[in-house]
Parts: sequence; structure tokens; C-alpha cells
Amino acid sequence: MSPDPDTELIQACQRAPLAGLDGPFRELYELYKDRVYNVCYRITGNPSDALDAAQETFGILFRKLGEFRFESKFSSWVYRIAVNASIDLKRRSRARHLTSLDALQEAGAGGESRFDPSDEKLEMPIHAASRHELEREVQRAISGLSPKLRTITVLRYIENQSYEEIAETLQISLGTVKSRLARAHDMLDQHLAPILDRYYLG
Repeated sequence: MSPDPDTELIQACQRAPLAGLDGPFRELYELYKDRVYNVCYRITGNPSDALDAAQETFGILFRKLGEFRFESKFSSWVYRIAVNASIDLKRRSRARHLTSLDALQEAGAGGESRFDPSDEKLEMPIHAASRHELEREVQRAISGLSPKLRTITVLRYIENQSYEEIAETLQISLGTVKSRLARAHDMLDQHLAPILDRYYLG
């Protein structure tokens, strides 16, 4: 495993746990706050729940940072906590909010899947009504995924994690990563294929 770029900062936080947000933990918070919020937002589907999940994530980090032993990348540990906090919040609230397509487009994607929001074809000028319909359908398809499939889709195509990084983050095998992504592709393609065909044909 390559050296963790956060090692020095993490060790500084572990040496000064009583400094709280006024010490090195403040630097760690600033480094990860946007990434944590983005993951929480895409899994929970709305800003309020995302903020709650992000706050819970940093609360857990602050309490348990001293237990981190560099057996995995720190970023993978952070993502795992954020994912679990988001899913737990969704289960508690039983909310059914839609994931933002705008957030997906801004983040870009690393795959070649048909539903890839960064596909150049999706950037072609189209009638506003058609774009709104496409956005609604993509949002509906993403929000319809199970927590496991939505999470793995976010990590792969939003956070641009490799299969190996996803396996480390979620503590699952590479085979499980690939099978879950394949299921997510199939479900999204089934839902979006007719919409995308109309979109491509104008």
C-alpha cells in the first residue's frame, strides 16, 4: 500500500486530542469537510440529511481518531464512516429524497456506462423540457437503487474510486464490487434506456 498522504496530519491530531477544533483537527476538518458532505448528500439525497450525516461523521472521527492504526488509507476510513452514517440516517428517517443530478454532473464520472452523466452527448443543447425530463428520470433511477448499490455507484462514478479503493472503503471483495456495479448498471440502464433513446434522437 502506498504511503498515506494524511499520515503526518493524523498523527498530529492523535498527539493533541484535547485541542479539539482549534488544533490540527481543524485542518483535518477543512481538508475533508467538502468530500464528506458530498458523499453524504448523494446518499441521503437532500441537504438537511446530508448535513446531519456529515456532522455525525466528524463526531465519530473526533471520538475515534486515536484508534486509527493506518491499516487502511485514512480517506477510505473516512468514506466508510460517512457512508454508514448516511445509510443509518436514511434508515432512521425512512426519507425518500431524490439524488441531485446537478451534483452528479459537477463531479464527473470515470466509467463508460450509458447512464454516465458526463457523457458528451448529454451536453448537447436540447429543449428545456427534454432536459428537465431527463434530469427527473435520472434522479428517479438513482434514488431507486438500494443503499448498497447507490453507495457503490457514488464511490465509483462520483468519488472516482478504483475497484480496489471501493473494496477497501466498504470492506468487501473485488468480486462483490464488480457484481454490485454490474447490477447498478443494469437497473439504471433498464430505467433510463427509453428516456436516453428519445434524448439522443432529439
